[in-house]
Amino acid sequence: MENILLDLFKSCLSQSYNEVENGGSFACERHGDTLYIWFEQSHGITDWLNNLRFAAAPYREMEPVWQCHAGFLKVWKSVKPYLEPSILDTSVKQICTVGYSHGAALAVLCHEFIWYRRPDLHQGMCGFGYGCPRVLFGCVPPEIAPRWDTFYVVRNLDDLVTHLPPRAAGYCHVGNLVTVGTAGKYSSIDAHRPESYLEELKNMEIH
Repeated sequence: MENILLDLFKSCLSQSYNEVENGGSFACERHGDTLYIWFEQSHGITDWLNNLRFAAAPYREMEPVWQCHAGFLKVWKSVKPYLEPSILDTSVKQICTVGYSHGAALAVLCHEFIWYRRPDLHQGMCGFGYGCPRVLFGCVPPEIAPRWDTFYVVRNLDDLVTHLPPRAAGYCHVGNLVTVGTAGKYSSIDAHRPESYLEELKNMEIH
């Protein structure tokens, strides 16, 4: 997994992104029957305003209804129409979703959409969220938790963003948490920087 995590993160940083409504930024690449979907980190005032919309909102499009971060949901709804045709293309047999920071939160929602709309891909999908904030609100219904079985939240120890919104406010991570780095090596802000992730992914001390 070490090389995969580093290579995917480098690719996420180097993509040429399309920007759509509400500050959503994404890129798609197809290699044979495999589709890669990338989501960009926060890069403007619109992104940060959406990041700070901590209020929970119901995700009503799927059953059962569950709740998530209102700001991230707003951006995902703007991006989704552009990605849906590629996701629903039945010639696609594998999908990998990758995002960093703000983009990691969108990857969480995109991964779930793929799971719901492409049940044929349950064994052929994966997702990676680097420096990922918490997205889901409240207790995750046990019937939906498996939707993120192949999603990995990659946290550099002490990264503040991965602890927001606070657990005390009712938010939680989903999927599998992979932590890298050494506690106390960075400030909580510096731990989130891309250069810090690159360094720790190269060293790859998984906890």
